[in-house]
Amino acid sequence: MLSSTADHLFWMARYVERAENTARMLDANLQSSLLPQAGSTPGEVWHTMLSLSELKDAYLARHDQVSSDRMLDFMVSDTSNLSSIYCSFRAARENARAVRGALTTELWETFNTTWLEMNQQLKNGVHQKTPGEFFEWVKFRSHLSRGVLIGTMLNDEAFHFARLGTFLERADNTARILDVNFRRQAEQDALQVDGDEQNDSLQRDYYHWASLLRSLSAFENYRKVYRHAITPARVAELLILRGDMPRSLLACLAEVERNLKAVANKQSGETERRAGMMHAELRYGRIDDILHTGMHAYLTDFLERINDLGARISQDFLVG
Repeated sequence: MLSSTADHLFWMARYVERAENTARMLDANLQSSLLPQAGSTPGEVWHTMLSLSELKDAYLARHDQVSSDRMLDFMVSDTSNLSSIYCSFRAARENARAVRGALTTELWETFNTTWLEMNQQLKNGVHQKTPGEFFEWVKFRSHLSRGVLIGTMLNDEAFHFARLGTFLERADNTARILDVNFRRQAEQDALQVDGDEQNDSLQRDYYHWASLLRSLSAFENYRKVYRHAITPARVAELLILRGDMPRSLLACLAEVERNLKAVANKQSGETERRAGMMHAELRYGRIDDILHTGMHAYLTDFLERINDLGARISQDFLVG
């Protein structure tokens, strides 16, 4: 396969997954911003998200203060923010159009329809009027594109490069969502509370973690696996080490390793080795060891390694 074709397929899938995960992160933060925040303001929720998305400077260059409405515009429809949902879907469609001949008719029509419907949604201001409804639409269109790809594409190199893009992007975003939520939890834990304040804190914690699980379509799965109260350690275990949880880091790395093997070439040996190491560490990892290391330190290291893996895949297979 031509490296330019592989590059377009890889990024086509990454951008769709990025749009979905941006919607998930926005939904979780919007819900969290509506909850009482002990010792903090709702705006701090958005500041943390901007920092972890590495978009704080870009946002502050356009807006003098952080608010829910401005964040929604910036992360959903702002054409200057290349990570916005609008720009992500636009880039996905452009990459799909560039390799139209490598896609099935059904898959191309899915991308095209998503683009047309999104423009209509933004024109009607749905993301501001009913953001939850808009985020669900984004997730549905992402699910649909993956389903059509799996259901209609030949399982050849084109398929595997698209799947590589999906799971690299998903691993990155799951790690970022976990990091932002565990950092917020650590800040809350640093505040000393007692009596009624402690009870309020426990209530906030429940809604906080339940919101996180729902944002990753993991709430019902959590109940099936643990059947107990929601705790940060179990949330982390589910979303990092459970191979049967579709959005977990382990599940993502298993798919990355599998699809890498399917497209391996003479120069990709080191990339395969590093992917295999990450997969093995997750497969045999224990949540107690991760918590002992420190969640932020662990996830920061993971993000650096997953970004290195993406760069190596580009070097080995794609257009520079």
